[in-house]
Parts: sequence; C-alpha cells; structure tokens
Amino acid sequence: MSDQHAADEPAARQVGDFLEQRREQIAQRWADATLFRAVFTVSRDEAVEACRVVVEALTQVAYSGRLEDIEAPGFEVVRDQLGRMSASLTRTGYSPAQIAGEVAGLRPSALELLRGEFPDPRGPESTESVLALTVLLDTLRLVVMETALSEGEEVISRQRQQLLEVATPVINLWEGVVAVPLIGTLDSARSQVVMESLLEAIVDQRARYAILDITGVPTVDSLVAQHLMKTVAAARLMGAECIVSGIRPAIAQTIVHLGIDLGSVLTRASLADALAYALSQQGIQVSPSTGAGVSPR
Repeated sequence: MSDQHAADEPAARQVGDFLEQRREQIAQRWADATLFRAVFTVSRDEAVEACRVVVEALTQVAYSGRLEDIEAPGFEVVRDQLGRMSASLTRTGYSPAQIAGEVAGLRPSALELLRGEFPDPRGPESTESVLALTVLLDTLRLVVMETALSEGEEVISRQRQQLLEVATPVINLWEGVVAVPLIGTLDSARSQVVMESLLEAIVDQRARYAILDITGVPTVDSLVAQHLMKTVAAARLMGAECIVSGIRPAIAQTIVHLGIDLGSVLTRASLADALAYALSQQGIQVSPSTGAGVSPR
C-alpha cells in the first residue's frame, strides 16, 4: 500500500461514516435535483428511494477505500440504478455530457452537509474529508458517463435496426405473393434483415412466391449476389419460389463480367413481369386493359 493511499484511508472511512449517517438527508436533497426529478416525474418518494440506493452504494465504495476506481464493487449498483435513469434521459434527448453535468450537480448539497459535520469547516480534517468526497463523486460522474455512452450506443444500434427494417418493407402483392423492393446498397446487415423479414412474411402470408426486386440497387458485386443467392435458397427451404426482378442491362453485364452464376435463380426484367409470372403459375391470367375513352366496336 502506498503512503498516499494510507494517508487517504482515514478520510475515505470518514466519508463512509458520513454517507451512512446522513443517508436520508442526502437522499432528500438529491431527490430534488434535475437528474432524479427528470426521471421520477410521478412520485417524489420513488426519487428519494433511488437516491438512497445510490448513497448506500457510494458508502460501500468509500469504506473500500477505492475512491478513484470505477470498478469498485459498490459502483455496480450505481451502474444498475443510474444506468436505467441514463437510458430514460437519453431517450428524452439528453447527451452523455449533459447527464454527467447533472451528476456533478449533486456535489454541492453533499459537500455542504459534510462541512457541517466539523467544528472548523476549514480545518485540515474537514478539508481532507471534503477532498475525499469530491474524488468519490467525480468517480461517480465517470461511471455514469460511461454508462450513458454505452446506452447511447445501444439506442443508436436500435435506431439503425429500425431504419433497416423500414427501408426493407415486405409487400403483400397478391394472395400467395409477397415482394421486397430493395433500394440502395445491400450490405451484410441489411441482407440479414431482408432475409428475416421475407421469411417471416412467407410464413405469415403463406406465400408460395417471393419477389426480390433490385431495380433500386445501384450496383451488384459478388457480395451482393451472394446475399441474393442465400435469400433465394432460404425462401425455397420455406416452400416458396423466389424470383429476382429488376436486373438492368448494366447490372446484367456486371454479373457476366464477374462470372457470377445465377442460372439456378428465376429472374424477370421488372417487378410487373415477376408478378405476372407468379399469378400465371396460380392459373391467373393478366390481360392489358383497353385504352380509356375507346368505345368497343
């Protein structure tokens, strides 16, 4: 143990005693802080209880003497309690920096109570304890910021997944016929969403034909072709015949130049052609309509 750590240990224990004895007063003050008030909007009692949990966790950290260690056991409880709060604040538009700022706002009320514990608020003993509590609360801020950043990444990931799903809708064109009109780049993540959405639609709609329309896909390389082949194979395993439509001349030339074999894949020039094929296979004939305003002879 270093001399510095040994010197800090009495102050850390004193902070632990203070947090244990003044838990209720601190919880009552913190319950009115923006950090807790913004989350617990219905009942103040819930905010007070959440504050008690945080104070108890900080007490455990103080007694351990690991004031600057974000991995100290007591901070696990803080991550759980404030992690849920950070998630709630993140969803309402708070940034990690703003959340960390709200945590820093807890410091003044706690330090005020701590100074009141000493006959001489400016004496050496008081100064050391105030410094120890300040270090502890700064570490708390780091823990909360880390949790908020992690939650922010999860929110971004969920939003990205939702955008992928919105960008790859499955359309029920006819009884037994579903289609996925693809627009934009088809990467691995999006291809997985396409496959999952299409297979779910095949089951839900009891579809016998599934159309993958790539009219809006700008380029087709070997990776995109591989994704298409996997999706076609998966649809077949589900009992549906898969048709790829919208292969433009430029894309057809690229496929030939790359030596990609799509011989086992049923293709059609357009989505309309693919739908007409699927309907004809079910005994439904589609005839062109007569021009408007032309009277029959």
